[in-house]
This record gives sequence, structure tokens and C-alpha cells, in this order.
Amino acid sequence: MQLLRTGDRNPRVAEIRRVLATLGLLSNTDPGLADLYDAPTEIAVRAFQQRRGLTVDGLVGDETWESLQSARWRLGDRMLAHNATHQMVGDDVVELQRQLLEIGYNAGRQDGRFGLLTASALRSLQRDMGLQSDAVCGPRTLRALRQIEARRVVGGRPQMLRDLMAVADAGPNLLGKRIVIDPGHGGDDRGVATDDVCEADIVYDLATRLEGRLTALGVTTWLTRGPGVGSDDLERAHFANLQGADLVLSLHIDASPCANANGVATYYYGAGEVSSSIGERLADLVQREVVARTGMLDGRIHGKSWTLLLRTVMPTIRLELGYLSSPLDQPRLVDPDFRDRVAEGLLAAIQRLYLPREQDPPTGVLRLPAFAR
Repeated sequence: MQLLRTGDRNPRVAEIRRVLATLGLLSNTDPGLADLYDAPTEIAVRAFQQRRGLTVDGLVGDETWESLQSARWRLGDRMLAHNATHQMVGDDVVELQRQLLEIGYNAGRQDGRFGLLTASALRSLQRDMGLQSDAVCGPRTLRALRQIEARRVVGGRPQMLRDLMAVADAGPNLLGKRIVIDPGHGGDDRGVATDDVCEADIVYDLATRLEGRLTALGVTTWLTRGPGVGSDDLERAHFANLQGADLVLSLHIDASPCANANGVATYYYGAGEVSSSIGERLADLVQREVVARTGMLDGRIHGKSWTLLLRTVMPTIRLELGYLSSPLDQPRLVDPDFRDRVAEGLLAAIQRLYLPREQDPPTGVLRLPAFAR
């Protein structure tokens, strides 16, 4: 969709203002401003983006628009059911998933998408409560959920134990693991660029270095793009889901108008109280290994609900490996030896994710077998 910003006036802006007003972020009482993207609307959009783990820029693009549409729904506003061709999405689905998880049913990640795992968990609940097991959340199912309030495990993350057990069951050996590596941008989209260097080329080179190391250890790997092509994040998420990957690592580089901006940061799926526990663990390992092996400024880890992080069903992280606009980071990024160290750090982080805690080595010391360059 076309970006909406301050000064725009159209029916979509009116819809945005209505949702923001419903959430208590905007006063929408003046009918003469009902479809105007004014300064208070931009402030409200920024507050909404911050709350939802989106890029805080005050602009409404695809991600913010979809999140606003999700925020319109509360559990009980509509019937919820699985639709293979047009998946239901909304905050009401998030709430249903949360309640199912709290009473012990595996509804999968709280991503607000009514997928197969959520449908299966709902059928199990209905069957256990003597209801028609049709995976449709209507008035009877909602009454059943209210009736078993006392059985809920509240606080913490009900899905975390399942996630941790799944990683433990996968075993410590990387042989047989399935990993998608996503070099950002590509094709006509070169990403950030300075002089003769561009993000798309650097992250593709890094992706191939990591791919070679993983393949040598028996990991099945896929790249989401080739050297001269690209796709959007939704297509990349769909590709990763089709492969049935265990993990997704997305590689990017940043830029800033401020030359002092530098350092590395890693992102995982997280918005408010909802997050991917394994994604967060992997992001933490990646961040610590890259910082330890490169000496880059530690920008820490952050939860976000960007499209690739949200739409992948497996743990996914996004690495922002420095700033091409930085006089500190740029010479490192163009150095092949530096990219080797980053690839080795990523490999060590992936291996550490699968190691039992008692076997997990200190950050920066794990050395896996040497590889042909």
C-alpha cells in the first residue's frame, strides 16, 4: 500500500484514526478532522508502533496497517475459525491463543494468526469439554474458556517449556538441522549504500560464508535469494515455512544520518508480553558471539514484530551488522576477514542454542572445525 503520512487526507486515514481512538491513543471528536493525518495522529501512530514492536517512524505502511487492523478485534467480537486460504488475523486470535496456552493446550506461538496449531488446540479443548469439536470459537467455546479459569497457568510464558523441550529433543548435533539464511534486499533493492559498497552485496557474501560452514557440518541450508535477485519479507517468510526450517537468520546492515551511529544489534519476534522464547535465546547468543569476536559496540537485542519475524513459524532472528554510514563500522564491513569472524560467531551461536546448558561454553571461545574458504 502507499505510505500514509502527515498531511494526507483520505478514507484510510479515517479508519486509522478510528482504531487509534478506540485504543485510547487519539481524541477523534472533531468531525472536520476525521480523515486528516495531522500531527496528533502521527504522535498516536508512533505510540502504537512502539507498543506493537514496529519501526517507530510515524508512517503507516503495510506492517503498521496490518497491525492496526488486528488491533480492531477483541475476543468475542466475531466467530473465529481456521481458513486455509484466508487466515483469520487479529488481537482476538492472540487472546484465544493465550488462553489456550494458559490451560495447557499447544496453540503454538501467540502470533495472532489462526493457523493449524491453534485449530488443533481448540478442537482438543472442545473435545475435553464435551462440545462439538469443530475448531470454531463461538459463544459456547468462550463460555467453556471462562468456566476453566482456575486451571490456568498465569504469569511467565506458558509456551516456553514446550519450546525448550523441542530444542532439547532436537539434540546437540548440527547434523540434520535445517536452516534458512536470508541475505536482506537484493535485485533492484541494494539496501543502504555508500561509495561503491552496498548492503545487498555484503550480506550476500556473509550468507555464503555461513552457508559453507553449516553445510560442512551436515546442516541443510537454503538462501532466500541469489546474488542478483530479491523478494519481499512476506515471500521470504513463506519460503522458510515451506522448507520446514528449524531456524531463520536474516542478515542486514544499517545506516544513519548521524555518523556517530555504530554497532551491532539483533532482533527477535516480540511485541509487548508476546515473544518467541527460542528466538530471544538465539538473538542473545548471536549478539554476544558477534560482539565478542569483532569488538563492535553492543546494541543489544530487541523484540520486534516485523513481517519476517512475525510470519515465520520457526524461531527467526534479524542481525543488523553495523552501519555503512559509520567511519568505525564501514572499514570492518568491507573486510573479508571481518565477515569470516562474523560467520564463525553465527555458527557458534547456532551450535550453542542446541547444547545443554551444562555443556554451553563461555561466549567467544567455541571453535568448530576449520573449513575450506
